[in-house]
Amino acid sequence: MTPKNNPQLPPTTDIEVDYSLRATTEKWFEYPITVHPHHTDYAGVVWHGNYIPWLEEARIEYLRQIGIDYTDLVSAGCELPVVEINLRYHQPLKMGQSAIVKTRVNEIQKVRMHWDYEIVSFSSQEIYVSGRVTLVGIDTQKGKILRQLPPILQEALIKM
Repeated sequence: MTPKNNPQLPPTTDIEVDYSLRATTEKWFEYPITVHPHHTDYAGVVWHGNYIPWLEEARIEYLRQIGIDYTDLVSAGCELPVVEINLRYHQPLKMGQSAIVKTRVNEIQKVRMHWDYEIVSFSSQEIYVSGRVTLVGIDTQKGKILRQLPPILQEALIKM
């Protein structure tokens, strides 16, 4: 007995994907970290606020790896301040442990850049922190949001 009106979906190979609509990097950039005593509280656990500088270090290094020196961006009158940050703490990192901060651009919307993050063990079996940071482009001379990201930054991000 065959079911009536059973619509068949086309195979996934027949579906066209328009990648031009998304500015997303599929590959994660990996930045290793080590927990030192000054990152921890008296119990030897990383204080929650210490994760944020690691995220920023990974992002700045990622930009440097693709040819964008952050100091050059600032010298050119562009700043990329954080306007939103969301973090989820899955389990604590402890003194002496090493981990990898993984980051990638999830989406670019005009002058907003959404970066995804994961801090994981070297084996990637354990996840310590996950989150998203949103940045906007600011004209430092005018103190206003840019209408678009500087061309050099746009080109580098598209290459990612």
